[in-house]
Amino acid sequence: MGDAVSMSAAGHDALKTIVLVAGPLLGSIMAVGIAVSVLQAATQINEATLSFVPKFLSAVVVIAVGGAWLLRQLEAFFITILSGPLGPGS
Repeated sequence: MGDAVSMSAAGHDALKTIVLVAGPLLGSIMAVGIAVSVLQAATQINEATLSFVPKFLSAVVVIAVGGAWLLRQLEAFFITILSGPLGPGS
């Protein structure tokens, strides 16, 4: 097992990776959701699919555009964890 410092660093890296990977996806969904909510409030249209479809499409666009970068971030994190003092065989 690793010492407390390496475990703390691994936890910090895990939280940083979560923010880097989930941030763009959640940020785009939130921005589209707010825009659609303002549009629905202005036009008084309450349709569930009008809210869901744009959010889904924004998530697809973010994954299509930044999917490779997101996977590289996850890969770098797992390589760091598995090759460090917390990896197998330590």
